[in-house]
Amino acid sequence: MARTAQLDLPLVMPAQAQKHVTVNEALARLDAAAQLRVVSSQLTTPPIAGMDGQSYLVPAGAAGEWAGLADRIAVWSNGGWTYLDPRAGWRAWDESRNGYQAFDGTAWIPDAVIVSPSGAGTRCRVVEFVHSMTPGNSSWTSVSIPSGSQVVGVTGRVVAALSGPGLTGWRIGVDGSDNRYGSGLGIGLNSYLIGLSGTPVTYYEATALLLSAEGGSFDAGAICLAIHLLELEPPRAV
Repeated sequence: MARTAQLDLPLVMPAQAQKHVTVNEALARLDAAAQLRVVSSQLTTPPIAGMDGQSYLVPAGAAGEWAGLADRIAVWSNGGWTYLDPRAGWRAWDESRNGYQAFDGTAWIPDAVIVSPSGAGTRCRVVEFVHSMTPGNSSWTSVSIPSGSQVVGVTGRVVAALSGPGLTGWRIGVDGSDNRYGSGLGIGLNSYLIGLSGTPVTYYEATALLLSAEGGSFDAGAICLAIHLLELEPPRAV
């Protein structure tokens, strides 16, 4: 059966019987590939059954019906699995990682904005978490800026009003620069910060954020923080 070059869609032949079968298969593959979205890229054993249209990025080491099909897109359709062969430049939203993956022609690279034919890539990530304030004049985050990353900035939103004796505001930074990402910040619900690095700052080791009280001390409250960063992926080994 003749098929299209890009998405391998089946084509209806002249005088073909059961044309609807071919058309429906093509539509199902097109529905999976357009605005590509996968449930998981980490599941090594295929589900016994799925919902029509659900797609999975097959990881290395997959077993069962997915054995030997690493990096292909498995789509549950009409009671069974059908597979899409990705091409260089494809991007997929990965629900299990809550981020994009990009295919460079050989492998999928998580969070890559751009990739080269040899696998070099520039990753763009947002590390988001909720930090609950600890009593005192300062509070360190348990989540750190990843090592080997270049931070463009830090943003945040107060999700539970900050309180404490004499507290009028707060600042955020790192050890040695406690206001790098903002100072005089609001303590009320939905107050926010947009803290851009003056120049992109590279962190060569995992680094916690430091929140410091202004005018008093912390007692309670919570802030949703987001670290906006870039990471580099070298060319793959040969």
